[in-house]
Amino acid sequence: MAEERNVLLGILAILLGLVVIAFPLISVFVLSSIVGIGLIFVGVWLLAQSFHVWSTNKGVSILALILGVLGIFVGIGLFGKILAFSILVGLIIYIGGLFLIISGIISLISGQGNAGRWGGILGIIMGILYIIVGLYAFNPLYLALLIGLWLILSGIFLIFSPPAAKVES
Repeated sequence: MAEERNVLLGILAILLGLVVIAFPLISVFVLSSIVGIGLIFVGVWLLAQSFHVWSTNKGVSILALILGVLGIFVGIGLFGKILAFSILVGLIIYIGGLFLIISGIISLISGQGNAGRWGGILGIIMGILYIIVGLYAFNPLYLALLIGLWLILSGIFLIFSPPAAKVES
C-alpha cells in the first residue's frame, strides 16, 4: 500500500510540476495567494494569543502582538501579488546562500581533517549556486520554472524510492 501511495504522489507531483511550468504566472499568483492567506491567519492567531497571554507574560504578549500585526500586513502585501512573492522567495534563497557560504568558510577554517575541508568547500559551492538560483527567482517566470522542476524531480524520486520497511507489532 505504501509503495502505491509513493507512486501516486509521485505522479501527482510530476503532473503538478508540468502544470506550474505550463501556466507560470497563474501558478505563482496562486502560490502568493496561498502564502498571503496563510500569513494573515497566522497573524490573527498571534493577535489572539497576545491577548490570551497578557495576564501571564507581558513580554511574550507584546512580541506576539507585534508579530501578529506584521504577519497580517505581510500577508495582505503578498496576497495575489506575483512580484512581491517573487522578491520574497528570491531574498530567502539569497539569505540561504549567504548562510551556506558563511558556514562553509567556518568549516574550512575550523574543520578537522579532510571531511571538514570538503564540507566547507561544498558549503561554499552550494551557497554560490543558491545565490545564482536566487537571481532567477526574482523573475516570476523563472520562479515558476524552478518550482515546477522541483515538483517534477520530487515526483520522480517518490516513484523510484524504495518502499518503507514494514514494522511487525
